[in-house]
Amino acid sequence: MAMKLAGKKMLLAGEWVEREDKIDVLNPENNEWIDSVPAASKKDIEKAITLAKEGSDIAANMSVRERMDILNKAASYIEEHHEDFARTIALEGVKTINEARGETTRAAETLRLSAEEARRLTGESVNFDQMPGNKDRMGYYFRFPVGVVAAITPFNDPLNLVAHKLGPAVAAGNAIIIKPATETPLSALKMADAFMKAGLPKKVLTVITGRSRDIGDSLIESKDVNMISFTGGYETGEMISKKAGLKKISMELGSNSPFIVRKDADLKLAAAAAASGAFAAAGQNCLSVQRMYVEEEVYDSLREEFLKHVRDVKMGDKLSDSSDMGPLINEKEARRIESWVQEAKEQGASILTGGVRRGAFYEPTVVEEAPENALLVKEEIFGPVVLLFKVKDLEEAIERSNDVNYGLQAGIFTNNVNSALQAAKKLHVGGVMINDSSDFRIDAMPFGGVKGSGLGREGVEFAIREMSEERLVCFKITEE
Repeated sequence: MAMKLAGKKMLLAGEWVEREDKIDVLNPENNEWIDSVPAASKKDIEKAITLAKEGSDIAANMSVRERMDILNKAASYIEEHHEDFARTIALEGVKTINEARGETTRAAETLRLSAEEARRLTGESVNFDQMPGNKDRMGYYFRFPVGVVAAITPFNDPLNLVAHKLGPAVAAGNAIIIKPATETPLSALKMADAFMKAGLPKKVLTVITGRSRDIGDSLIESKDVNMISFTGGYETGEMISKKAGLKKISMELGSNSPFIVRKDADLKLAAAAAASGAFAAAGQNCLSVQRMYVEEEVYDSLREEFLKHVRDVKMGDKLSDSSDMGPLINEKEARRIESWVQEAKEQGASILTGGVRRGAFYEPTVVEEAPENALLVKEEIFGPVVLLFKVKDLEEAIERSNDVNYGLQAGIFTNNVNSALQAAKKLHVGGVMINDSSDFRIDAMPFGGVKGSGLGREGVEFAIREMSEERLVCFKITEE
């Protein structure tokens, strides 16, 4: 039975508005209708930008205490309605109810972190007298907001990734326009409601629902938008960077995460971490474990232990507490993954477990001996598929880990500190998780990648830096 949610309006500069043209929000598990949201037009986005310019002045003039109070009140609202937020995430998206509960908890924490970092948005004094002839000068710099931030968020974390844009933007004193994924707008709208109830002034926030083809270019090309914060695919990110013009850009564009297991590693811990990191959110996670490089001395043992964990993953109803994994975001994506696995199989790869699609569901799958030129190896799978490779040593594992156009995070299991340091130094990624999965993240840490994995860093403190600028003030002291 369909569950009716309050998703019929979008927030345009602090006002809830309806539109005749609608977009249906469907449950990817069964294509059941959940609700409908407005399909915004080009005129809507132009109005949102115009009002956001006014909102940027309002936001910049809010005191640090006002920003902190609003962020903390919004976090409290989410905590008070925790199960409602979690069910919305699970219904419209790909996460199980337990995964959705975890995301809801993290979203509230992200907002509280943003409140804490707002008070730390400080500058420093500058010693101008370090240069000869400047003894009569003194000064400092402080940080000021960039103005209007446009944030584009994906379907796989429909609440917490909105929090990672909205929280830092408010903390830094900006106005923000959020364009959530077309498939999962309801969570973002609920987040907007939390901020309105927390007392965020009108015009500071817009959450606009619509089709990217209708409103995307108007948003990213506008000269009145001062920064774009985008989380999504590489091709879309590349297109945005070409169209955006001269403005700040922060992008997290996905990955193809390597996971290295050395012969001295704790294999039970490594296998459990790999399985958890590979199949959370059905592998639709930019940090998901994709390529496992295991030293040949322990390859057979690790493979056996890993396969036990994979076969224990329970795929099923997202709202069931007993389900470990839900569907892909739609059947089209499941068919894409199915075709990629089939291509690798035709090129000589072996499927050790899984490889079966049922509608939008795709079984947890482990592939062995995939050729290096297969799409599964070179591109981001973004699904529940893991590749196993045997390597002779750490040097080979690092070399093959780096041989893709992505570099977000990597994991390595070893009990040798020198191996850990070598991996940390030589892996071309934004983060190295030692004795942990590549999927590990806390919301306070710097988060971002190199190569095709993006530009800049998220994580609350670091996103606030991206969403603000330094302004230098210099006094020349004159005698009266």
